[in-house]
Formats: sequence, structure tokens, C-alpha cells
Amino acid sequence: MRKYQLAGALFALISVVLGAFASHLLKAYLGTEQLHSFETGTRYMMYHGLALLLLSSFDISQNVWIFRLFFWGTILFSLSIYLLSLQEIIAINFSWLGPITPIGGTLIIMGWCLLIWCILNKRKKN
Repeated sequence: MRKYQLAGALFALISVVLGAFASHLLKAYLGTEQLHSFETGTRYMMYHGLALLLLSSFDISQNVWIFRLFFWGTILFSLSIYLLSLQEIIAINFSWLGPITPIGGTLIIMGWCLLIWCILNKRKKN
């Protein structure tokens, strides 16, 4: 579970760094919609970084699929939002990433559904 703790801590660190980057530097270069999208990516990365840290300390940590869904869902969701938000600044068309964002979101939702299922299933056994 150490790798999930490390991933969670890295997600939290990256979200703080990128959040500061957005509020201090990107504000001058991005429109309101792009800045809002970028901040959404940082929020979701923080939420799921904290979730990975928290869940790695419980019995539920034996289910690696929850972690995989949270990890890859967050990577796909947040990274695609970051790149889509910054495409005008870095002058690269990342519009092809548009479908990746909902795939990442779906993986995150599946992770939460699996977590709920595991909690309910464990409760029935006790």
C-alpha cells in the first residue's frame, strides 16, 4: 500500500503546486472558463490524493481495483483538463483529449461505486 500512499501524497503536492500556479500566474493568461476548468482539475486531484492516502490505511486497501480506478481516473481526468486549459498558451491543439476527460471521470465514478460496494459487502459479512 506504500505506492498508493506515495501516489496520494504526490497528487496532493501536485494539486497544491498547480493551484498556486493557476491563482498567481495563469490568471493573467487564461480566460475565466479555462481557469475554472484548470482549478477543477486541481480540486479533483487533491480529493483523490487524499482519498488514496486515507483508504490505504483501512482494510479496504486489499482491493487494488479501487486504487487503480482512482489513480488512472485522476490521471486521465486532471491531466486532460490541464492540457485542454493550457492549449492556447502552449500553442498545441489538445482538442483530441476532449473524450479522455469523461473516461477519467467514469473511472473515478467506478472507483467510488466499487468502494461503496466493498463497504456494503463487508458490512453484510459482519
